[in-house]
This record gives sequence, structure tokens and C-alpha cells, in this order.
Amino acid sequence: MKSKCLCGAVEIEVELSNTEVAACHCSMCRKWSGGPMLAIDSGELRSISNESLVTRYLSSEWAERGFCSKCGTHLFYFLKPANQYHFPIGLLDNGSKYKFSHQIFIDEKPEYYSFSNETQNMTGAEVFAHFESDG
Repeated sequence: MKSKCLCGAVEIEVELSNTEVAACHCSMCRKWSGGPMLAIDSGELRSISNESLVTRYLSSEWAERGFCSKCGTHLFYFLKPANQYHFPIGLLDNGSKYKFSHQIFIDEKPEYYSFSNETQNMTGAEVFAHFESDG
């Protein structure tokens, strides 16, 4: 699957390992995206055109966030310990095949919004425990 940033300067080609969409409610994702980050849970970044226009921001010890330095479009969240890319759902085409399946950092979700979908929910502590057990 190929997709472009808002200005079209950067094109990424991704291979998705599943079609599950997750919402992250952590304070960093909300600050970065202006709300919860809705992303495909994992995939492989196959190629990036104009990689010199992609800024990788080390947002924590465990993750990088990639965006187009020309228009600011969010391109990926890279989870370093799992060597795993997560792609914003709005960046990808063909939204009808995706399933909203889980929410993480549910304990940091503000009260002013909620989703009606039934999902698996994990607190921040549960997310960290999950990745520690995988490592």
C-alpha cells in the first residue's frame, strides 16, 4: 500500500501485518496529534521517497515519531523495542477494511470524549508490562 503526505512530497510504501486500528490516549500522542492517535497496530515500512524531508523525532527512550518536514503530516510512530511501525489510519487509503479493536493508555483518556465501539482497553501500566514480557 502506498500513501503520500498532505503536500505530496513524501510517499511511503507500507506492508500491514493486520487491519486492526488502535487508539492511543497517552499525553504524548494527544499532544502530537491534537487528540487520540488512531493507528494501524503494526506494519513494515517498505520504502520512503524523499527521505531527506522526513524528520524522525525521538519522543521517548522507546519511540520515534516520523513526519514530513515540509507539511507536517504524521507518517509513522516507530516502537524501538519491538522494531515495529504504527501508521496513522488517516494516512492510509481504503478505510472500510479496518476494525477499531483496542485502546491503550485508557487511564490517560480525558473525560471530554469517548468512543462507542466495544474494544479491548489497556492502561499505561498494562501496556508497559505487555512489552516487558515480550522483550
